[in-house]
Amino acid sequence: MKYEKWSLGYAILKKYVQIFDWVIHNKVVVTGKVNLIKNKPLVLAPNHQNALSDPLAVLLHTKLQPVWLARADIFNNEIVASVLRFLKIMPVYRLRDGKDNLTKNDETFDTSIRVLENKGVLALFPEAAHSGKRQMLPHKKAIPRIVFMANEKAGKNIDIHIVPVGIYYSDYWKFNRNLVVNFGKPIAVNDYFEAYKNNENEAIISLKQRINDEIRQLIIDIQSTKYYNDYEIIREIYGSQFLKRQKLRKTVLNRFKSDQLLINKLNALEEKNPEEMDKLILEVRKFHSKLDDYQIKSWLVEQQYNNLLKIAFNNIKLILTLPIFIIGFVFNAIPFITIDKVVRRKIKDKAFWASFFLVLGLIAFPVVYIIELSLFEYWIDNNWIKLAMFISLPVFGKLAFKWYILFRKTVGRGHLLELQFFNRKEYYNIYREKDLLYRKLDQLLTL
Repeated sequence: MKYEKWSLGYAILKKYVQIFDWVIHNKVVVTGKVNLIKNKPLVLAPNHQNALSDPLAVLLHTKLQPVWLARADIFNNEIVASVLRFLKIMPVYRLRDGKDNLTKNDETFDTSIRVLENKGVLALFPEAAHSGKRQMLPHKKAIPRIVFMANEKAGKNIDIHIVPVGIYYSDYWKFNRNLVVNFGKPIAVNDYFEAYKNNENEAIISLKQRINDEIRQLIIDIQSTKYYNDYEIIREIYGSQFLKRQKLRKTVLNRFKSDQLLINKLNALEEKNPEEMDKLILEVRKFHSKLDDYQIKSWLVEQQYNNLLKIAFNNIKLILTLPIFIIGFVFNAIPFITIDKVVRRKIKDKAFWASFFLVLGLIAFPVVYIIELSLFEYWIDNNWIKLAMFISLPVFGKLAFKWYILFRKTVGRGHLLELQFFNRKEYYNIYREKDLLYRKLDQLLTL
């Protein structure tokens, strides 16, 4: 297979998957596309958190057809291996795959070099494994070795550039999430090649560290292992307040940048003053536990709303849009709920949930739509109407899910209103504790 060649079949499949990608995400923000230099061999180096979702986040939101390198054990099944090769994914063998298999890497590396010589795009994850967390794993030496080897074997300077990529999900596996993809400034391999000629190991380590440092600027990296979950809770409880302090408009990108700064400040606080961090975490846990006890989400108490008015307004919207929900639910519930249950029961690693949901959905939803529409054959005999309905069903499904989210938020407001009416003391205690926690965070995390 000529991995470096543009593939029509790949392009068609990509367009198809992009439709489902649009359905899955609420908003997608891509920055730094200008850094994808044209007519230069590029190596994309993204952070890796979320299995197949990560390469899709990169390739679905650019015009590129990158050739990916992945661990060899996923190629064990011949059918799967054929699909992966069609998707321009090549195997990389590790010592754990058997010492005898390491020689098979020669073909992969030769193909990688050919891709770069033809000014193509190579992509691989510097971490060589996904974490399932907003926490970057230690980088391996694969990228520096490949680019230096490519320059050597090409017998000429092919001017390779490494583009660091930062991927952020508002949630790793939930439907209707936000996605941010940041393409960083290219790293010229030529800047390290002379050093490589003098001392290969030092140059490899230096370039590896540079890639690590550049990616870290493009992601949210919670460095704490002790308080990882607590950092996430602080983002949830305090994120909007921290955004307001910076006088930034509430957008997906601004929230990402604000949360990135927030986490960096928490990382620094834990390193410089661990005792103060311990005290803060106790207060955060106490407040969050109280919210859980009353089934109240943190966004509900960011400020004191007139919940009775909000509930009334939401109920009007829910009633008016109920027909849209019913249509979306009726035609999408069977594949959505079935796939969701299968994935959650059968797939142990949560980082694979979104990937399996997408792959199964690409097959199941169109098949179910065709079966469902065939049931209306007696009433609808116009093929154009059937086609229009087939195309619109994913849209109705997405709108039905948004209706469900609004319903859940309205129920949440009801829990808060119930507390306000029947336990006013605890209701005002929650706001008092929230204000005290905000003030403490404001003081500790100075801008």
